[in-house]
Amino acid sequence: MKYKDSGVDIEAGDETVRRIRKLARSTFTPGVMSDIGSFGGLFRLDPARFHDPVLVSSADGVGTKLKVAFMAGRHDTVGADLVNHCVNDILVQGAEPLFFLDYLATGRLSPAVAEQVISGMARACRENGCALIGGETAEMPGFYADGEYDLAGFIVGAVDRDRVVDGGTIQPGDVLIGLPSTGLHTNGYSLARRIVFEKLGLTVDSLLDGLGETVADALLRTHRSYLTAVRPLLAQSLVKGMAHITGGGIPGNLSRILPVGTGANVNPASWATPPLFTFLQRAGAVTTDEMFRAFNMGIGLILVCSTGNLKEIQALLKETGEQSAVIGEITRGEMGSDPVSIL
Repeated sequence: MKYKDSGVDIEAGDETVRRIRKLARSTFTPGVMSDIGSFGGLFRLDPARFHDPVLVSSADGVGTKLKVAFMAGRHDTVGADLVNHCVNDILVQGAEPLFFLDYLATGRLSPAVAEQVISGMARACRENGCALIGGETAEMPGFYADGEYDLAGFIVGAVDRDRVVDGGTIQPGDVLIGLPSTGLHTNGYSLARRIVFEKLGLTVDSLLDGLGETVADALLRTHRSYLTAVRPLLAQSLVKGMAHITGGGIPGNLSRILPVGTGANVNPASWATPPLFTFLQRAGAVTTDEMFRAFNMGIGLILVCSTGNLKEIQALLKETGEQSAVIGEITRGEMGSDPVSIL
């Protein structure tokens, strides 16, 4: 017997690496010291860029949004979802992305599909100034359903120690600024899929009532990066804390950065909830509390700042073309109560 007889195609793996190598090289920054195919990725931290660097890392996946990509046969956006999600996760602590690695696992490797996935990943890496320096492509017959794969990523960034954003100075009276999401991002898809495909019986090509777009277009919209918008604020140390609104929604993520003794009031009337969320709530008969626990509800990133810095922050955001809204304030926390209140 040959290895291929058991379902592992070494030639397909070699072809995948050949296709990926050019895409990855297009993301290389001056710090990259190794090529794709090495046992480990080498990256040199520029000593002139940081005077007292702290490395910040994160790992994440795309979740069941991948199921929608499989159904639609679209594979060029989920890689960008992954990179941007990871970039945002370290951005909220003030870090600039340095390099990224991916993990792509499948039952039967398709070089064409892998190339599409990595193309989206490389595109997002270039847009964020982040080098894709390596990863793993695993072919595991019998482990995944035919035509399906899993995707995960690992990012490393850096921030000067005196510029780490950790929420430690947040105090009552501070203001919450919300930046808009581009749809569901990469969270809440298990509920969204159950509503759209199981309850309503729609397909990825079905038009969503009142939205003027297909299910695939609405659910595969790319998870955006907030790096360009937030970078000028970090340069001037204007932000006290930031929360990336992912799984757990606004209550679950904003509470992660609040110091002991503080809470937050969030006013949903301060921004326009995108129609997709309204559609899902109505079609699934989902309570408002559950919507805010499962979805970002149109707010992908929350900034916390003092009232004295509000106007300057709003002006800088406007200069980058970013929309924003004041969505609430920091309050005194009460023992035993949920720190974040949706008014």
